[in-house]
Amino acid sequence: MFNKANITVLFILGLIFVGFGDSFLPKPLSTASYQTRTTINNFVIGMFPAWQPKTDPYKRTQEAINETNK
Repeated sequence: MFNKANITVLFILGLIFVGFGDSFLPKPLSTASYQTRTTINNFVIGMFPAWQPKTDPYKRTQEAINETNK
């Protein structure tokens, strides 16, 4: 019943539904598509709530400005 071709088609249809469904589907399905995309986005963002870069990219520039102002 589910061979590789069928699973590939279902996967592509799912991506289209989540990614672009709210722009061309009728009202109940467009709302579901938008809510699904929002839920996935919030889940992925929630996986890294306190992410901070390990380096300070402006540290060297800020030190150079402070040295120039002295």
